[in-house]
Amino acid sequence: MNIGFIGLGVMGGPMAGHLAAAGHRVRGFDLTPGAAAARGLETAESAADAARDADVVFTMLPHGGAVRGVVEESLAGAMAPGALLVDCSSAEPWLTTGTAALLEARGVGMVDAPVSGAGWGAEAGELVFMCGGAEADMARIAPLLDAMGRKTFHVGPLGAGHAMKTINNVITAMAVVSTTEAMLIGKAWGLIPSVMADVLNVSTGQSFWTTERLHQDVLNRKFEDGFKLELMLKDVRIANRLGRDQGLDLPMLALGERLWEQADRDLGPARAVTEMVRWCETQIGGTLRDD
Repeated sequence: MNIGFIGLGVMGGPMAGHLAAAGHRVRGFDLTPGAAAARGLETAESAADAARDADVVFTMLPHGGAVRGVVEESLAGAMAPGALLVDCSSAEPWLTTGTAALLEARGVGMVDAPVSGAGWGAEAGELVFMCGGAEADMARIAPLLDAMGRKTFHVGPLGAGHAMKTINNVITAMAVVSTTEAMLIGKAWGLIPSVMADVLNVSTGQSFWTTERLHQDVLNRKFEDGFKLELMLKDVRIANRLGRDQGLDLPMLALGERLWEQADRDLGPARAVTEMVRWCETQIGGTLRDD
């Protein structure tokens, strides 16, 4: 199959590489020079060039506005009728439906297929896809998703995948703050952070945050996570807006949004998501480190 892949960063690069390894012709485009060649892909000169003659085009971009922009500027005019856009970004569902309408006018279909699994999951081909779209489109891309991940969920119509993704991420965001605060209580009382993490990881307080981030990037004070804090804030904001649009009162998530916004302002751009712990430490006092 001829595939275009736009966005070859921490997630998109390895995903596109798996598609090429599965025998597909993949033309990749990224603003970073050499990103496509580094993954063994054909290098496209532009997003439109990546999409030209492609049966399926994947996008893995920072947000729905970026996806909408590349569709308006490049993809809508370059993709052939009958082609399919698969957006793996974490995006705003209300933007997704608008983007799909632009493509539909050109005879191009769309599926939203955001992922969970972080950079290591992308490298290992063990991502989880949560998808929104038509059954026929899902059947068409199933082998491609299987080449990049370990599990695919069809959660509903177009936009449902992006809604599910933001729900997943806002739960994680709240776990970051609550786990940090609780562990700082333990540290102040005299408990050892690494021992607390070990206990949590085999107890009911376990989460992705405790199993995949505490020892790996927080307690060792590396704070090198490839997922950026501002991207988590974006997902928290999306979740809160979805709730407000449904007339829901969400006091805990609203508070979480304010905390993540303040951390983003105080820490500045391009900070690792795990540095939320540093911000919490400054606000509360104490450090999650074995002394």
